[in-house]
Amino acid sequence: MSVDASFEDGAERPLNLGALDEDDLAVISALVQDAVFPVTEMTYDQKGRRFALLLNRFRWEDKGAARHAPERVQAVLVFDTVLGVATQGVRRADKDMVLSLLAIDWEPSEAPSGHIVLTLAGDGAIRLDCEALEVTLKDVTRPYTAPSRKRPSHEG
Repeated sequence: MSVDASFEDGAERPLNLGALDEDDLAVISALVQDAVFPVTEMTYDQKGRRFALLLNRFRWEDKGAARHAPERVQAVLVFDTVLGVATQGVRRADKDMVLSLLAIDWEPSEAPSGHIVLTLAGDGAIRLDCEALEVTLKDVTRPYTAPSRKRPSHEG
């Protein structure tokens, strides 16, 4: 017996993705490209070995972009098995600093260990020393119109 599709079947849903290898991480990196977040929304739980960001990501996957203005959504990006965190070009004391995420890359070392590098606009970077690659991305709010009402552009 076949069942007709419902309106809800075509609805866009919040993302809830995981990455355990470089290919998975490349997908998450593409989805968080141009995400912005205040420096105050970075947390590292050393005991729990978890580094997390609450970010405002551009909805690159939005299939309805032709019908409405560009959108962003708040999402939590979590890195597990983190043994240490180092930053470059990030002034944690500047509580008004807003960072823009350009890419996330994995640099393997002795398997399964490695480093996750979050490349930020303006020559900034965050490096996570990890026991293994384990990342999750989860949308936590409804989409909202991007304040700029424009798609991010890297043309200069």
